[in-house]
Amino acid sequence: MQRRMLITAAAAALPWAAQAQGFTPQNAECIAPAAPGGGFDVTCRLTTRMLSELNLVPSPIRTQNMPGGIGAVAINHINAQRPTDPNVLIAFSTGSWLNMAQRRFGRFAENDVRWIGAVGADYGVIAVKRDSRFQTLADLVAGMREGISNIPVGSSGAVGSQDWTKVALIARAAGQDPRRMRYVPFEGGGAAMAALLGGHTQLFPGDASEIRGQLEAGEIRLLAVLAPQRLPGFLSVVPTAKEQGVDVEWPIIRGFYGPPRMPDAAYEYWVDVLRRLHAHPAWPEARAAQGMFEFNMVGAEFAALAKRRTEEYRVLARDVGLIQPTQ
Repeated sequence: MQRRMLITAAAAALPWAAQAQGFTPQNAECIAPAAPGGGFDVTCRLTTRMLSELNLVPSPIRTQNMPGGIGAVAINHINAQRPTDPNVLIAFSTGSWLNMAQRRFGRFAENDVRWIGAVGADYGVIAVKRDSRFQTLADLVAGMREGISNIPVGSSGAVGSQDWTKVALIARAAGQDPRRMRYVPFEGGGAAMAALLGGHTQLFPGDASEIRGQLEAGEIRLLAVLAPQRLPGFLSVVPTAKEQGVDVEWPIIRGFYGPPRMPDAAYEYWVDVLRRLHAHPAWPEARAAQGMFEFNMVGAEFAALAKRRTEEYRVLARDVGLIQPTQ
């Protein structure tokens, strides 16, 4: 009897013990739908490392890289081969929602996974060269109304990508057709920033985490951050688009989904694990070190957000002709 009480007391001291009664992961893995080094990879490796270091899971979670179609291979793999697997998490970002909205994942979309939760977010920014004629976001909106095709926009990704969509939303808020934008795609944010600084483009829709060096060097000016409220730190002086009367947000949310028929006990376990991670005092510093801001949403609330945002992007894609009206 005494031995049983000691075992029970020891188990209760473990952060994951209460959940282990209903489900305990076995050989869990995190799928990063890209090659090592990218955002998906960071999402998996940072989160799984912290879960282990903080003793929030009973055993380490391995990361498996599964590149292909910026998530298409991973979601097809999960639906075709592991639809009920309770031991797998798949990393996603806001770009995943865009791809689902535009049917770039084939027949699989937002209702074909179980949305577990977010671990953090980056936010879009609208940057111009320091001597740009656009001093404020209002200046940019006015310029778009005068002639949207006269403002060359350069960033990474093709038409329909995250960076393109940031400006498309502003153009639409200005009453303009995003299809008339003069958009120049580049093979990454570095090349796009070089084009801005070289005067080849006038607008750079980037991410908050990637512009600090140029901003602090005085090479660029930010017209807005696309966040619900001002961001902390060096970005606290930059107004949001909403502050300036343009109702546009662009959080680059990072987190996880599970297979479509992941058992409820496993789903609730992983939701609770992320909730505990958010609450741990060591998490904010680890998250910030990877350029992510706070975005704590899990479970049913997060699933509702994922489905709502995907449908919003689907409507935009139809409006600008990226997909057919029947899709």
